[in-house]
Amino acid sequence: MDNNINNNGKKIVLSGIQPSGDLNIGTYFGALKNWVKLQNDYINYFCIVDMHAITVRQDPSVLRRRTLEVAAGYIACGLDPEKCALFVQSHVPAHAQLAWVLNCYAMFGELSRMTQFKEKSEQHSDNINAGLFTYPVLQAADILIYNAHLVPVGADQKQHLELSRDIAVRFNSVYGDVFTVPEPYISKEKSAKICSLQEPAKKMSKSDKNVNATVLLFDKKDDIIKKFKRAVTDSDTAVRFAEGKDGVNNLMTIYSCATGKSYDEIEREFSGKGYGDFKLAVGEAVADALMPIQKKFGELMSDRTELEKILKDGAQRASRRADRTLAKVYKKIGFLQI
Repeated sequence: MDNNINNNGKKIVLSGIQPSGDLNIGTYFGALKNWVKLQNDYINYFCIVDMHAITVRQDPSVLRRRTLEVAAGYIACGLDPEKCALFVQSHVPAHAQLAWVLNCYAMFGELSRMTQFKEKSEQHSDNINAGLFTYPVLQAADILIYNAHLVPVGADQKQHLELSRDIAVRFNSVYGDVFTVPEPYISKEKSAKICSLQEPAKKMSKSDKNVNATVLLFDKKDDIIKKFKRAVTDSDTAVRFAEGKDGVNNLMTIYSCATGKSYDEIEREFSGKGYGDFKLAVGEAVADALMPIQKKFGELMSDRTELEKILKDGAQRASRRADRTLAKVYKKIGFLQI
């Protein structure tokens, strides 16, 4: 696939997810479903960004398990290892090697202004480490090492992509046309933003301590329905999408993702019905949508050897491109080549 990059005209897409928590429906409906749609039109590199995860202390055995689970989740959700490179970030050393170089082209003031650094510093005030401060540079290396044209990003990552662009432009102004300046990938279809079932003004988080706030990709059907029955709504009784109805709006978005129905169709379906009927329907629709994913996930996790083979192959494919970029960078900045 990589050998055709110069004549097939396809652009390169890069994205990844941290294995710092269990995959949830926000990740699936908001990201993974969109990644699946990219497979035939772009050259794709999808990684599990385990190096980013250790800016917060991790249990080593849990991190290893979750890394494999995220890889299996990728494939279960529809990513095809034949159509895209699926790999673990730490399996491609060029990411970290380029990150050190780019650290020398990122400004202290830029990193100080990163909103997520400020937020995570407050959340983890006992462990404000250098990695937490510089991880946007590693994120830039993740992108630039493949000369990615497009990066699917949510609102919380736009600032980091801007930093990647600034670093690429700064480096290119000194050494010539080395890096592709990445652009955000904007889907023709509006990406779904799935929010917490308990705090619907906040994004659904895979690390939320409230178990009722997040629906995990591999929750049992009974647990999924229970969580939706407990979902926060409002004092109104009408199922309609409107300002000030964050809880109902969130449930309608989830139901739309699970069934393909428009908001108008959902409003008509539940006209005259209460929130109890609506919540039950959402829970059942989500459980039904996740059933084939859960079945495939179970099959993948039962054959660890095959899963590791897929990741090894993906890392080798990714390394071929990454190593070429790194060699070019090393030559440009004056490192001795032997």
